Amino acid sequence: MTVHGKVVSKTDGEPIIGATVIEANRTGNGTITDLNGEFMLSVTQGAELTISYIGFKTLNVKGKASLNISLEEESEMLQEIVVTGYTTQRKADLTGAISVVSMDEIAKQNENNPIKALQGRVPGMNITADGNPSGNATVRIRGIGTLNNNDPLYIIDGVPTKSGMHELNGNDIESIQVLKDAASASIYGSRAANGVIIITTKKGKEGQIKINFDTSIAASMYTNKMEVLNAEEYGRAMWQAYVNEGQDPNTNALGYKYSWGYDANGYPQLNNISMSKYLDSANTVPAADTDWFDETTRTGIIQQYNVSVSNGSEKGSSFFSLGYYKNIGIIKDSDFERFSARMNSDYNLIGKFLTIGEHFTLNRTSEVQAPGGFLQNVLQFNPSLPVYDINGEYAGPVGGYPDRENPVARLDRNSDNRYTYWRMFGDAYINLNPFKGFNVRSTFGLDYAQKSQRIFTYPITEGNVTNDKNAVEAKQEHWTKWMWNAIATYNLEIGKHRGDAWSVWS
Repeated sequence: MTVHGKVVSKTDGEPIIGATVIEANRTGNGTITDLNGEFMLSVTQGAELTISYIGFKTLNVKGKASLNISLEEESEMLQEIVVTGYTTQRKADLTGAISVVSMDEIAKQNENNPIKALQGRVPGMNITADGNPSGNATVRIRGIGTLNNNDPLYIIDGVPTKSGMHELNGNDIESIQVLKDAASASIYGSRAANGVIIITTKKGKEGQIKINFDTSIAASMYTNKMEVLNAEEYGRAMWQAYVNEGQDPNTNALGYKYSWGYDANGYPQLNNISMSKYLDSANTVPAADTDWFDETTRTGIIQQYNVSVSNGSEKGSSFFSLGYYKNIGIIKDSDFERFSARMNSDYNLIGKFLTIGEHFTLNRTSEVQAPGGFLQNVLQFNPSLPVYDINGEYAGPVGGYPDRENPVARLDRNSDNRYTYWRMFGDAYINLNPFKGFNVRSTFGLDYAQKSQRIFTYPITEGNVTNDKNAVEAKQEHWTKWMWNAIATYNLEIGKHRGDAWSVWS
């Protein structure tokens, strides 16, 4: 059956161009309306059609030869307010490239860094992580825009920052909006050349006091891992390499012993493979069959606890939260821990004429990161070497083995290189609303951070790997950034017509 139809707006009867018309329960059979709002589609007899368009309610109708369809505006969605730069706009008035992310979906992911959870949810945004328990991520909006810093600008409750988001509690976030084009981000100047991510935190809602508590626990593991050779497979591969080079495999310096010869056709044939009981001349490093990946990794455990208290009335609102997050990393001896507290409040001192408020958060994070390039060393370390020698000390490469540091020993020594990071971030503001449509707001923002760390270098004597250096490097870093701005806005609405004017001092 062929269906001919026309789709118009129920509000003004104008044709809707580009509305989607698909046959329900039949994948791949659909079309869109043309410049006159008309369409034609071949469907099965008695099929149901689904008609949809952005800003309108989706409609299901039974298919017939001729259809006249009126779509009703999704007024609630069109009236939804979106933060754009220093001001807000209705979705219906948007012309720039702005993506609004649903926090309900992000909350389902047990992510420390809410920005990581945006992967695949915002067109044109690419997010990569370094794999450390902190969840630190690199964000690129519409690719690389400069040879220098390509990070986007974050605006949290009106305060700009380029610092990491993993230090802040994602459970306190109300909404995230991504400004991707130059028109949307131009108000922030050159800082916004790589895009802007606007984050609005939660506030108290009018009604009774509301107490929320949520907790979650999750496990993390490698979905795929590279399969490497065990001690016997390594020995067979090395025998084949020696034979291919025309050399005697028994001249190897790794302790492998081969019984081999040639078959009736003159091809080399390995009969038996064995190893010396000890790999070193002092008989302290026994031959082994070590899976270094299993020795240095584990199933990671992530636990999170959050409690919040909020309240609101016509006189103001308040929101207070405490959070705890702990990620025991997949690589042994690595972990990330965060304590967080937030206080958001606003008070109407003289009705809606004068309002004061603040958004402040204090966070303490602590982390032990895995050593750089660690997994590469794990995958390349020889399986015939043991973790420990017969004296219980860490074993190292001996004889002809490459002089790489024992991966388990390296993790043990690295476990003392913990950093502690304090961050206080927020703003205080005063807002004047002398008459309808006119608003003046002044904001002072502060971003203060302090990081302390001790990096230890221990003396090493592990087979061929030796280092007599015994040292510690102490680091103490402080950062203070502040901002002030004043914004005046005027919104005029007459019937269906709207006009906006605003001015910013920063």
